[in-house]
Amino acid sequence: MNRLDSSRRAHVISALVEGNSLRSTSRMTGVAINTVVKLAVDAGAACSDYQDRILRNLNCKRVQVDECWCFCYAKAKNVTPEIAAKHPHAGDVWTWAAIDADSKLIPCWIVGARDGVSARMFVSDLASRLADRVQLTSDGLGAYLKAVEHAFRGDVDYAQLVKVYNETSEGQKRYSPAECIGCTKNVVVGYPDPEHVSTSYIERANLSMRMGMRRFTRLTNAFSKKIENHAASVALYFMYYNFARVHKTLRCSPAMAAGVDNRLWEIKDIVSMIEAHENSN
Repeated sequence: MNRLDSSRRAHVISALVEGNSLRSTSRMTGVAINTVVKLAVDAGAACSDYQDRILRNLNCKRVQVDECWCFCYAKAKNVTPEIAAKHPHAGDVWTWAAIDADSKLIPCWIVGARDGVSARMFVSDLASRLADRVQLTSDGLGAYLKAVEHAFRGDVDYAQLVKVYNETSEGQKRYSPAECIGCTKNVVVGYPDPEHVSTSYIERANLSMRMGMRRFTRLTNAFSKKIENHAASVALYFMYYNFARVHKTLRCSPAMAAGVDNRLWEIKDIVSMIEAHENSN
């Protein structure tokens, strides 16, 4: 079977991490759409495995967590029994992600439902990657309470930032949240510093996700048709974000700021890592 050389692979990966769709990437690079899809899936698997192995024993101090909504195949309200039978993952899909407020590193994420099972898996994974006690902030989602208790066993300074929305806001009639008219800071465990009870960084990271992955663009038909492709796109994006993109405030990559790596990766480095992963399997 013919395989793209490293240079053409780099062109495809570069287009994908800059927010281009699969078909636009195919047109821009001259690579067949099926080849682009296969490379994206292979890249996602390699990036997921690499970061799972490397992002360990992290010296984070302040961590924020949140969930970013998207959907696969169809929105939940449009999933009929016939669609569900053929596509069991059709409907709402949430990307749970954490961010280190200092280095802006994304240490972990999962793709799943917005429920207690996903919350426990996500928070347990986060806790396993941290070297020391941290201050943790989430939104007011109730699933975090038991998940944090189970994962940290009280060894955390945890608070929830609960936002209050205007029920009569015009935002409810548009494709956007209702107007936020205030928030409360609820201490759950430990002694979190009130000045650092915030979800601003992770919410900004969610915006970057929407701009950096075509599948997350609202009001288009660019959404994922397969959950495997969706998860692969997320893994590739976080690889690029963590290791190969300069954060404007930090003037280096988040991985460099966190002490995970000592150099700024290039796209060719990501391609080399993908090829090494393929050769090892």
